[in-house]
Amino acid sequence: MTQDRTWRKSSYSGGAVDGNCVEVSLTHDALVRDSKNASGDVLAFSSPAWKSLLKSLGSR
Repeated sequence: MTQDRTWRKSSYSGGAVDGNCVEVSLTHDALVRDSKNASGDVLAFSSPAWKSLLKSLGSR
């Protein structure tokens, strides 16, 4: 499921290969994972839930 998706690293990682950051894949839904453990657990959000999360984070 997660292998055939395109992942984007957070811009807050500063481009560091071994930095602490997350990756997100946006394909009909949103999957979020720890970039240091790509085969580990993944958080899954529906599109409406992801948009709501981003909106709430942007208002802080």
